[in-house]
Amino acid sequence: MAVTKGKILSNISRIRDDGADACARDRRNQASVSIDAVTKSVDVETIKNLLDAGVTDLAENRAKELVDRAEAIAGYVQRRRTPLDGDVRWHMVGTFQRNKVRKLLPVISVIHSIDSLRLAEEVNTRAEAIEKAVPVFLQVNCTGEDQKSGCAVGAAVHLSELICTLRQLRLVGLMTMGPTRGGAEAARPAFVRLREIFEEIRREKIGGDAFKHLSMGMSNDYRIAVEEGATMLRLGRVLFA
Repeated sequence: MAVTKGKILSNISRIRDDGADACARDRRNQASVSIDAVTKSVDVETIKNLLDAGVTDLAENRAKELVDRAEAIAGYVQRRRTPLDGDVRWHMVGTFQRNKVRKLLPVISVIHSIDSLRLAEEVNTRAEAIEKAVPVFLQVNCTGEDQKSGCAVGAAVHLSELICTLRQLRLVGLMTMGPTRGGAEAARPAFVRLREIFEEIRREKIGGDAFKHLSMGMSNDYRIAVEEGATMLRLGRVLFA
């Protein structure tokens, strides 16, 4: 059964309230924290209700599902009688192989999961072929877990420099995930470490003015992420429960 627009709006209001105090303590405008709705667990009707609720940044963690859903939603948007508040932007937030890049690039707006130079180079090459500039995040494995994707903490600064040499890519920030176990508070050290790396990269003037985002925080730990400086939250369950 589809999650209604009203339920989604209620959940967004609660999420905003949760982050308000953290933003105030950090002297940040709450509007500086955006929500990317991870739609992997919901049906297309719920995605339509997300759009009606004003959420136009949508995310998937599998390449095929993102392409399929982007095509379906594009058709729906064309058939709408009233325009949306903004353009639909699809975010790729999961790992993907280089052979998926060609199909992904025409439909994605942002990639959060660049974790190697080889993948960055493949995206750049494919982007050149279609004359598209691609905003990307460098994913950093701040927990050290073998099952987590992301570059090593010690490689992040140098890899950021290399990504910035690729003409079609725009390095806009860093991404990480909290640990698999331990609850919300256990994610704090990973988020703190990502912010430290982010600030080091800023001091080195890598990425220029475009480099300004921290993509961290999911349904179980987004409150901690906001406290530690997140500007983009990747939320699924908490939006639809």
